[in-house]
Amino acid sequence: MLLRIENLEVKYGNVQVLHKLNLNVAQGEIVTILGANGAGKSTTLMSVSGLVKPSGGGIYLEDKALHKLEAHDIVKLGLAQVPEGRRVFGTLSVQENLHLGAFTATDQARIRKNMEWVYEMFPILHQRRGQLAGTLSGGEQQMLAIGRGLMANPKILLLDEPSLGLAPILVKSIFATIREINKSGVTIVLVEQNARLALKLADRGYVLELGKIVLEDTAKALLVNPEVQNAYLGGAG
Repeated sequence: MLLRIENLEVKYGNVQVLHKLNLNVAQGEIVTILGANGAGKSTTLMSVSGLVKPSGGGIYLEDKALHKLEAHDIVKLGLAQVPEGRRVFGTLSVQENLHLGAFTATDQARIRKNMEWVYEMFPILHQRRGQLAGTLSGGEQQMLAIGRGLMANPKILLLDEPSLGLAPILVKSIFATIREINKSGVTIVLVEQNARLALKLADRGYVLELGKIVLEDTAKALLVNPEVQNAYLGGAG
């Protein structure tokens, strides 16, 4: 198993946000985490990437205990996160943003190769490589955020709400790219408000409610599950 989350507990002050969460991701999978706002989806991802420290339980990447490491050391092990809201560095150029994604890398040839890969995947970023990231459209900033995550050469990529605020046509394009990234060998954990789109892309899914996993199944089974349809897919269909 590439990623294992075991009995994960997270508190913000006195408020418990995650309750004994168990979640597994196998090499090569796309796994989606569904749930309403405030269910604990982003907290789960931030715990995995070391931005939030658990109060209990463990997180393991190929048996390395991530919960004991700092965020930059977790990146070195091959895990990258594309945060909600994109968070590109607006006053830096596209190219500079991408270079920052490779801050833990030392192999210059590998950095160049990754940069070529990102530009091949997102030709618009190549055209705008000298442009300040803050002047890009929302869709281009999302492409840049994903590209920046890929510059770390991750085994596993965590994506937090990649479709947020984007026009439907751009969402389709971003999701097609996520599929391509996965086909290239990168395992993906996806938190996404568009549950239907996420389940059509994913292999498996977990449903999170108030910090607890209430359902776990193949994506196909979750798509036709009446509870999931009523809660997240706007009824049957």
